Amino acid sequence: MDYRTPLSRVRGLGSAKEGTGHWISQRVTGIALIPLVIWFIFALIWHLGATHAEMVTWLSNPISATLMTLGIGAGFAHARIGLQEVIADYIHGEGVKVAALLIVNFACWGFAIAAIFSIWKIAFTG
Repeated sequence: MDYRTPLSRVRGLGSAKEGTGHWISQRVTGIALIPLVIWFIFALIWHLGATHAEMVTWLSNPISATLMTLGIGAGFAHARIGLQEVIADYIHGEGVKVAALLIVNFACWGFAIAAIFSIWKIAFTG
């Protein structure tokens, strides 16, 4: 049985067939962020008052660099998906919506790449 209105059937409006993927991705990144954020908070507390050299040494550790990279990646992916949903729900002009989605995607990817590059540079060059 089709619950759409006759007008929506004529216009062909219905499921975009992508909502489930976004929903699952948002939940997976959110769940991944729980232990990563807890680890990051404990790491910050543990290193209160540390010098720059001590922080570089800590981030040069492969485990710290890997967890930090995963946290940055999951955080920006989670933010990107969430912001896309907010834009899709609350911005109604098509041109503005496309522009906002492009800005969000480029900003999230750009900041994530810059942050991960910075982590790796510290991790590999000390």
